[in-house]
Order: sequence, then structure tokens, then C-alpha cells
Amino acid sequence: MRGALAALALPLLAALGAEAEPIAPSELSTLPTADIVILGEVHDNPWHHENQTAAVAELQPAALVFEMLTPEYAERVTPDLMTDAEALRATLDWDESGWPDFAMYAPIFAAAPEARVFGAAVPREELRGVVMGEGELPEDAARWGLDAALPDEQQAEREAMQAEAHCDALPETMLPGMVLAQRVRDAALAREALRALDETVGPVAVITGNGHARTDWGMPAKLARAAPEVSVLSVGQLEAAPEDSAPYDLWLVTPEAERPDPCDAFRG
Repeated sequence: MRGALAALALPLLAALGAEAEPIAPSELSTLPTADIVILGEVHDNPWHHENQTAAVAELQPAALVFEMLTPEYAERVTPDLMTDAEALRATLDWDESGWPDFAMYAPIFAAAPEARVFGAAVPREELRGVVMGEGELPEDAARWGLDAALPDEQQAEREAMQAEAHCDALPETMLPGMVLAQRVRDAALAREALRALDETVGPVAVITGNGHARTDWGMPAKLARAAPEVSVLSVGQLEAAPEDSAPYDLWLVTPEAERPDPCDAFRG
């Protein structure tokens, strides 16, 4: 199911509660059309970035939104930098950013050299304040539902996921703040994607982690709340097949990246 028919059918299937089908990497060149296409990733997986590059090359979006860039850094990106990996890397101070090797991300920029670049990263100081309960929520918190508590079951599930992601090394008292910070980041991505859509008319491609790409509580849910008239397609990339389905419109499975045990940083 592809092309114009797919663009109409996918939102309808989602509204009816139908489970999305997995796709092969080759199908990234024939994705259904949408105003905003969210391309999820595991940040250090090179196959995921290759797949994002292929999708962006086919989509030729008018705008690229990166989770990895603040709006200030995104404004530094000029058209001549899009295909100059080394100059772009230096301009973005990428080596000091904490994100994986820029060699994996550079081809995404080059795949859509005419696209405007937007950044949706929330400054670390702001996130730290949210986590510690000392910072204020964004002024438009109500637009994204940030001023309301999550259902108890979802809150508990998300706190458990945060604990597991941090190797059960965090104090339990930090977990609610970690969940709220994730919600703030979801809202920032949604806000910037809508700004990009408004300023370029779209389509907009978003490069972000799989957690933010989730349709049930991530960025797509924020977009559905704030701008239900905007069509959104979310593609998740997994390193193992899920036991049941996956919380994306479409999803695919790739090899697992080679990496050291992430829990080593919490030991010793």
C-alpha cells in the first residue's frame, strides 16, 4: 500500500486501531506521504542512519528537524555546509555535543541539500531543572498536556523504562522528573516540527530517537493533540523484532550495533 492511496489509508487504519505492519529497509523509498515524517533511530546504530539517509533522499523534505541540535546551532547551518561534512561538523561543535560520530549523521544533511535545518534540543540546564523539580515548564505547557499528570499505569511504565535505561542506578525519587523531562523534549520536537512546517510548507522530516517517535505517548501524540489537522507518519527502527507490535505507524528491524555494555559507566 503506497502512494496517494497509502497517504489516505494509513491515518484511517491508525484511527481504527489497526496494527502497523513491519516494512523492509527497501520500502523507505516509497513511504506514504505526510506533512511530518518522523524517522526514529537508536542513536549509535549505523544501519539506522543509513536508512534515514535513504528515506530523506527520497522524501526531499523542505525542512529537517534534528533532536541533536538546539535552535541556535541549527541557525548556523547554511546551504553550502549541507554537503561539506567536515565544515558542518566544526560549525555544530559536534565533537563536544556528546552525540555519536558525526560521520553517521552527515549523509542525512547531504541527502537533502536544499532543506532548511531546525533544531529541537532542549538546553541541558533546562532539562536538569525539570528533572530536579526546580525548573519551570515551557509557557505553552498546556498546549502539549505537560501541565496534566499522566495516567498512573503509563507513569509507572515510563518510570520503569527510565530506571532500566539507566541500569537501575538512579534514585527512585529522580524517576518522575526523568519522565517529565522526556515529555518536555517530546513537546520541543513537536513545537519545532510545526514551526518548520509553517515556515516551509513541508514536508518535514524529523531525525530523533525511537522513544520520541512513539505514537502512543511521544512526539506524534503531542502533534495529534496540538494540531490534529497535520498528517504525521512515524517510522521506528528496532534492533530486535518485538514480541507483539511496536508503537509506530511503520517499523523495521536492523542488526544490532556493536557497543560496550552501557551499564559499565554506572559500575566501579
